[in-house]
Formats: sequence, C-alpha cells, structure tokens
Amino acid sequence: MFHTVLIANRGEIALRVARTCRELGLRVAAIYSTEDRDSAVVRFADQAVCVGPGPARHSYLYLPAIMEAARQTGADAVHPGYGFLSEQADFAEACEAAGLTFVGPPAGVIDQLGDKSTARAAMAGAGLPLLPGTIEPVADAEAVAKVAADIGYPVIVKAVAGGGGRGMQVVNDPDVLPRQYREIRCTAQSLFGDDRVYVERYLPAARHVEVQVLCDQHGNGLHLGQRDCSVQRRRQKIIEESPAPGLPPDVVEQMGSAAVRGLLAAGYVGAGTVEFLVDDQQRFYFMEVNCRIQVEHPVTELTHGIDLVREQLRIAAGERIAATQEELAARGCAIECRINAEDPARDFMPTPGTLTRLSFPGGPFVRVDTAAVAGGRISAAYDPLLAKIAVWAPDRPQAIARMRRALSELAVEGPGVSTNRDFLMTALDHPLFVAGTHDTSLVDRLTDSQPREER
Repeated sequence: MFHTVLIANRGEIALRVARTCRELGLRVAAIYSTEDRDSAVVRFADQAVCVGPGPARHSYLYLPAIMEAARQTGADAVHPGYGFLSEQADFAEACEAAGLTFVGPPAGVIDQLGDKSTARAAMAGAGLPLLPGTIEPVADAEAVAKVAADIGYPVIVKAVAGGGGRGMQVVNDPDVLPRQYREIRCTAQSLFGDDRVYVERYLPAARHVEVQVLCDQHGNGLHLGQRDCSVQRRRQKIIEESPAPGLPPDVVEQMGSAAVRGLLAAGYVGAGTVEFLVDDQQRFYFMEVNCRIQVEHPVTELTHGIDLVREQLRIAAGERIAATQEELAARGCAIECRINAEDPARDFMPTPGTLTRLSFPGGPFVRVDTAAVAGGRISAAYDPLLAKIAVWAPDRPQAIARMRRALSELAVEGPGVSTNRDFLMTALDHPLFVAGTHDTSLVDRLTDSQPREER
C-alpha cells in the first residue's frame, strides 16, 4: 500500500476519500484553491497545498500546480475523485511520468473510453448492444440528416467528448436538424475543445441504469449490481437508488455480465461504471463509461457493504479483488438524494451564499456525505452540490419512507441560499416513483406541473 495519497479534488468527495485513507493508515495530502482555504478536507488532511485562485481552471484543473503539490507533499499516489481531472488521460500520464500511482485506469484506457466514439466501437466489439446510430463522428450536416432519416426521429446529437449532461441536443424535427447540429458542434468546441459529434436514436421514455464494476491488474472483474439514476434535471442525476426497481433477474444478470466483459476487454483497472439506457421492453443499450468513482457510489456501498474507495486504493496498489462474483450479494435497498444549492422554481439556478444554519438528518441507516459547515460559503465557482443524503432499508418502500423522514430533518439557511429539498420530496411522492415505473421524463413532468418564476 502507499504512504501518502494526494487527493486532487475538493468538497465532499475529497473528504470522503481522505477518511478511507486515514482508516487505512495512509498519510493524507490535500489541495485547495484560495476559495477553499478553510474547507473541511484542508482541516482534516495531514498536509494541504494551495494550487491557485478560485476559478477551477487556475487551480483544480491546473495540472502543473497539482503535480507540484504532489512533489511538495511526498505523495506516492494520487486519487482524482470525480470531475475535474479524474477522466483526463493527460493527468494519468503525468502521474506515471512523475513516478506516482494514479488511482484509476491506465491513461490509454481513459483516452479510449473517454472518447464516446472509440468507446462505442470498443463496447460494440465486446458484444454490448448499442442504440441505432453512428459509431464514427458525423462529418457534416448532410451526413447527420441522412443518419437521422435512416434511424428515425427523435434523435440525439451528442458531443464525442461530452459528459455530465452537457454537450447534447434532442432533435424532433428534420427541418431544424442542420441548425442544431451546428449549434451542438459550437457548444462542444467551447466546452470540451473538441467539436466532433455523433448521432443516435433518442429514447424519450427510457430508464438510466448503470452498473458498478471493479477490475484489478490481474485480469479479474466483477460487478456490484445496478443503480437507477433516472431522476435527472438537465440530464444530471439528483436521485439514485440500488437496486434498480422492477428489472427482471435475467436482465440484471445480462447487464452486469456485459459491463464486466466490456471493461475487461478494454483493459480497465479500478472502479468504473458502465451506463445503459433501458427501454419500455426492458432492452438495454450501452451509453457510456465513467472511468472514476461516481457521485452516487454510496448506494452501492450501502447495499453491498463494500468501501469502493478502499477497493480503488487496493487495486491501484496491485492487490487482487478479494471477492468473487458468486460471493457478492446485495441486501435491501438504498436511495441517495443530492442536495444542491439551487432554486427549482428558477430552472434550478444555483444559489451561492453563506450558510447561517445547517442541520443534517441522523438516525438509523442514514448517511450524509458533505463538506459543508454552518458559517461556510457556497461558492459560485463550483458545482452547487451541498451534500448527499443516502439511506438504507430492507426494502424499497421502507427506504422511500426513511428518505422522506431524513429530508424532513434537513435545515439549510443563508441569505439568498435555496436548496432542492422540497423538490426532491415531491419527486419521492410521485406515483410513478413510488411504483418504481418512472423514467428520465419524471423531472419534466414535475416542472411542467409547477409554477416557475421568471429569471
């Protein structure tokens, strides 16, 4: 195992990784921006290094400063968390060149699977089903119109380098396709520095189901069940649960086996997530791979009793996966709600500000992952995620009831600060969610039925 782990991230995931490192007896090194100088992980760490001013491009995305922080702290491993540089092949390569262990897959694997075009080709080669569409990027508006006519509308145009719900556009009308194709290419270039896009059939009433996979350096792989992430605003998840409700056992097994087969074929090492869309006939289609720990990993940990960050560190240190697929068994149901500092009535606009009061829920089988404290500040420079509340119960109805109770205990106050707590409670109460028959259209149903303020 390692001596010092540099955590190249911020907020709740940095603190969460730091806690597992401490339990393993590892020295914890943190980075921070000037905006985060008083953050929880800075206070928790054995050593912390400032890597720049508040804007992420000058700090958490500034590779030279992070590599210098690794040198200053004597780190021998780097955990990237999620977001920021976690899926950047250049970062993994820089760590390798500096003699550091990158806690994640090899740079070549990140490069292949982070590019949606090559990822789709790799997964198709491993036998995973894809939605009708292109594997190679489409060259021009004429080509995308031909593909759309062949596969049928609606279609979705996606940036090859996209992620996090950004860089995609649903198109229902062939007359507007050329314009929207050009717009998404411009958006992709602006966001990701890569204007390549591909097109596939759009499923308007699909479920978003993902599979957590672990692969070690010795060719072993296994999956830890599925997570349903269908409750999304602007294609970003806000409620996740495990297991995915209502999936037939044979579909669960096929999806898990496909995910493991695909990642092993790609040479994957570490914890990764294979994301699928599931249609109303329970057919699943590969969507993308996330080469990192997921925001929603707590629900898998609660149902399987496994610390995924610990497994990431063990695998990165060259150890074998300790369990076999047959030895793994999920118990009960876990649900996670992301508490964001945002206003659902204003199209989920972020609401930064200082927290004058902050009180989180407790009680049996309630987990809160957060780095927020009363008196702290929600910065406009970063994602508005304030906390993740996760609950476990023996079955899904009890888990929903426990989450309702936990959310009712949450209190967040501060000038100008709003949260999505009440919106989450409304979603949990929706008959489709209660029945486990909801899909990715649930948030649209809720927002269309509620009054909304003008920006």
